[in-house]
Amino acid sequence: MVPSVRQTNLIIFSTCTAMMLAAAYMEHVMKMIPCSLCITQRGFVILTGVIALAAALHNPARTGHRIYAVLGIVSPLLGACFAGRQLWLQSLPADQVPACGPGLAYMFEVFPFMEALQLLLQGDGNCAHVDKILGLSLAAWTFIAFIGLAGVNLYQLLRKRDKLA
Repeated sequence: MVPSVRQTNLIIFSTCTAMMLAAAYMEHVMKMIPCSLCITQRGFVILTGVIALAAALHNPARTGHRIYAVLGIVSPLLGACFAGRQLWLQSLPADQVPACGPGLAYMFEVFPFMEALQLLLQGDGNCAHVDKILGLSLAAWTFIAFIGLAGVNLYQLLRKRDKLA
């Protein structure tokens, strides 16, 4: 049996929640310090989850359903862009990796907001560090998850009307 739109949105929300719990575990238990691109990706995971939760709670008619689905496609695709940027940084030879930048708190304390945000989104040498799980980097797993989340939302967008209940 195919889950309803509401159930599918709850599955998306649960997936995003599980991703954030895994990130918290890796940061606080495994002591893996997230880089600026990792933090940006977390933001898009949270945004995708919030969109799915709002869609599940609201349970709108066709037009609202389509709006949520489009937002649910755009958010993970933007997140995939940042994961892709991190994968690119990780693929660079050691002599071409950009220098490590200041910490996140320092950037937002010292630089104007827009400049700090630009530095955050660009990534730096810290983002080139590779931590592998099951043979793939965390950025690769996150990229795969973002593409999967966008795919499920695309499915939601293209669903037939009779399967919306």
